[in-house]
Amino acid sequence: MPPTVGETVPDFEALLCDGEVFEDAQLSDVVGERGAVLYFQGFVFSAIARHWWKRFDRRDWDEFSDVPVFGIGRDGPFAQNEFFRQIKSPFRTFSDVDGGVMDAYDLRMEREGMANTSTPYRSVFVIDPNLEVQFSWVAPDTVTPPPADAVEEAVESL
Repeated sequence: MPPTVGETVPDFEALLCDGEVFEDAQLSDVVGERGAVLYFQGFVFSAIARHWWKRFDRRDWDEFSDVPVFGIGRDGPFAQNEFFRQIKSPFRTFSDVDGGVMDAYDLRMEREGMANTSTPYRSVFVIDPNLEVQFSWVAPDTVTPPPADAVEEAVESL
């Protein structure tokens, strides 16, 4: 089961991409003073990814005080950086090429019609500085958008 409210999310180390460079980062080392938002995504360069990240930008999620928003996806760091450059995104994303992070969060979804391909279920976790889940949402399919108002309320309550 994916992490739920009150549980501690798995800490992990992965390549953190900022649209220009990438470097090893431990989740617990980059969480803000108040916490973080973790957004698990399918593929970068998809219309859905482009739409959602621009939506987060329009809603000023990059301005949450001491609460950074991080993407987590299967694409490699070069693809992640290129995608974030193209959409001029202020966010950062972890590259989970081997799927270890999505497996630790129990989010692996086999993609129908895409032989031997899996991505994480689209999901959002708002966590506090101790990595405890304050809000959890897992999409029932590949297209349902995250409940942005509920995410923002959870961030406000950190």
